[in-house]
Amino acid sequence: MKKHIPNIITCCNLVCGCIATYCAFHHGYQVAFLFILLGAFFDFFDGRIARALGVSGKLGLELDSLADCVTFGMAPSAMIFTLFNHVAYPSFMASEFVFRVMPFTAFLMAAFSALRLAKFNIDERQHTEFIGMPTPANAIFWGALISSCEAWLTSPRFNALFLFLFMVLFCWLLVCEVPMFAFKGKLTWSGDKMKIIFLVLTCLSLSLGCFVCDEGYWIGICRGAAASIGLYVLMSIVASFLPRDEE
Repeated sequence: MKKHIPNIITCCNLVCGCIATYCAFHHGYQVAFLFILLGAFFDFFDGRIARALGVSGKLGLELDSLADCVTFGMAPSAMIFTLFNHVAYPSFMASEFVFRVMPFTAFLMAAFSALRLAKFNIDERQHTEFIGMPTPANAIFWGALISSCEAWLTSPRFNALFLFLFMVLFCWLLVCEVPMFAFKGKLTWSGDKMKIIFLVLTCLSLSLGCFVCDEGYWIGICRGAAASIGLYVLMSIVASFLPRDEE
């Protein structure tokens, strides 16, 4: 029985991704983001429990990737798809063809997420760090951003072209060759300064978002989470240029 426990947890991740996708298509951004977070929770523990029970295997690895494709690829794509139907369009893009076609570009995110997961499974360099942005971080960023900043994203100050270019940037981040730090193993100040600084700044960002935002604690936390993921990307890029003994 114990060999099935990690796979059951992975399937819980998959179910969360399906629910998040459904909610996203029906404009339920905040609920969709909650299920992305819940899926990330299950994703965090399935592999660890499999190793703890001594039942790791290829089936679990493949199932985990399939679940991640849904929760961290399809679900954020569905959120972006729905957002494209409500975002402002600049005058040079104001045509029926563009209105109909542009939302479907959101599924580039799902495709690049799948490519990133496939690369991760065969890349021997990613045991201690990530090469490219991990899909959970990407999904949490988009889920937090869209669920907390919808009014701004759909205002005339932000338009469909900006959304498309921003999405393409994150598609590139998923598969780029930029090292991004992972929180695997014990952290030490001598070897993990950037990681520890990031964790401290993340706590500050979430706290400020929670107590400073005048739209409620949940919206503030979501904005803090989006800011933290952006900080993660920037600090990882900076760390990649530093000598290894100073990381």
